[in-house]
Amino acid sequence: MTELILIRHGETDWNLQHRFQGQIDVPLNARGLAQAQRLAERLAREAIDALACSDLQRARQTASPAAQRLSLATDSIPGLREQGFGVLEGLALHEILERHPHEWDQWRRHDPDYALPGGENVRSFHARVIAAVLALGAQHPQRRIAVVTHGGALDMIYRTALGLPLEGPRICAIPNAGLNRLRVVGERIEIITWADDAHVADLGAVTPMALADLAPPDIQADGPP
Repeated sequence: MTELILIRHGETDWNLQHRFQGQIDVPLNARGLAQAQRLAERLAREAIDALACSDLQRARQTASPAAQRLSLATDSIPGLREQGFGVLEGLALHEILERHPHEWDQWRRHDPDYALPGGENVRSFHARVIAAVLALGAQHPQRRIAVVTHGGALDMIYRTALGLPLEGPRICAIPNAGLNRLRVVGERIEIITWADDAHVADLGAVTPMALADLAPPDIQADGPP
């Protein structure tokens, strides 16, 4: 058994602007950097054996204070990256509706085999994220690993742990810098606790997007995803 503490990266300006970040290398904003410091303080109270993160800047910046506080090297893992959203990356909703209305309508259908032009479909995204998580479990038996990743990746892990389908919008809360505790036993992933953000709650959070009539709940995920 391996215990994983999975963490969504800290806040970015694109989270506030509700832009699709995907695999664009967006840095943390001031609140995101503060969340990363709080995360380091929280993890310092845990017996952490190793630290890993996505290779994107916002995940690396979130992990950096914890690496310094815990005196651990950070294993950078491309498989933990956010989903690639192709032509939608870098765009806010009003820009998407102007430039890519057809692609937006297709994406909102939540077909796991649909890939945006230049992007990655959910089925492939799910496969690479779960492979990365299971590999961490196999590499670190009987250890506790802190892992900084992205909202979309955490959604894939949540669905897998609960046996939920890949179709449909996100249903779980995934706060910036929140802790999600899981155990990996062989190829089984089990949730212990989810969305614990008590250590950063007083710093505030991204205001949910008022798009109930236009967009499914998962538009609120990684600012959007």
